[in-house]
Amino acid sequence: MTALQPPTVAEVHAAAKRVKGVVVRTPLLESPLLNRQLGARFLFKAEPLQRTGSFKLRGATNFVAAMTPEERARGIVAYSSGNHAQAVAAAAHAAGVSAKIVMPTDAPRIKLESTRAWGATIVTYDRLTGDRQAIAEGIAKAEGRVIAPPFDHPLIIAGQGTAGLEIVEDLQALTVAPDIVAAPCGGGGLVSGVALAIKETFPEAAIHAVEPEANDDTARSWATGERQRADLTRPTICDSLQTSMPGMLTLTINWRLLAGVATVSDSDVRAAVRLAFEFLKLVVEPGGAVGFAAALSGRFPTASKTVVVLLSGGNVDAERFADCLRP
Repeated sequence: MTALQPPTVAEVHAAAKRVKGVVVRTPLLESPLLNRQLGARFLFKAEPLQRTGSFKLRGATNFVAAMTPEERARGIVAYSSGNHAQAVAAAAHAAGVSAKIVMPTDAPRIKLESTRAWGATIVTYDRLTGDRQAIAEGIAKAEGRVIAPPFDHPLIIAGQGTAGLEIVEDLQALTVAPDIVAAPCGGGGLVSGVALAIKETFPEAAIHAVEPEANDDTARSWATGERQRADLTRPTICDSLQTSMPGMLTLTINWRLLAGVATVSDSDVRAAVRLAFEFLKLVVEPGGAVGFAAALSGRFPTASKTVVVLLSGGNVDAERFADCLRP
């Protein structure tokens, strides 16, 4: 089997053609009042408004669109804490493909219910003791299904990069260049794809991956030059970013294109969720708000700069969201 290679920016453009008309072209939002308060120009890519509530639909749609008829007949299997699960379920449903998804038992209820609503079969496992990838590989072997990885696949990365192409188009329409781009990072599919897209047009932009302090595998991988494993026993409210280690393809891109990797506390994230709700009127899940949290907490300098923040998803249970809104 030929080893997979990181996608090129040309593959991101090809993905944009595949997903056009299927994914929502989400807006780049701005609040003058928030800009005044923060002393910088902030532009927010609003992926909570995406169909299925997160950017993950982009990669899943690109992956399913590239499947052969024989592969579609065999069905698809994926493993995810929730957002990729919903995305694969929705993309498979639209294409008439059978889907089975491996999800942790403690996934937010809204993500479990939405995945089932799209017609997928869910197989649950214990996040602390189970190996979701191994479970999915066992299902693929037993049932002949095609595995759709959550991040470390060129079609997935290229699909996520379409969010970056939309950002570029909107920035050009505003005749503004970004100084800083901040994106959430679990396995690295989103930030690596977006980096490919944005660096093509804005090579001087400083792109930062952001992850929770309790799941700092990308930060440690960035610092050491070798893939590091996360300690999944450390609690965080950012469930969507709890991955065991970053992808090899995603890291290959990120080592080359990123300016750095920042980590944020759950307290930082709660403040970002509150401000996004107050000024943008958006429901953002904790993992989707880490880029904004990093900017708010001074993880990189933003004064008088143009800062693009990817708000990657809005799939959060009401109880968790209410908790974040409390000062």
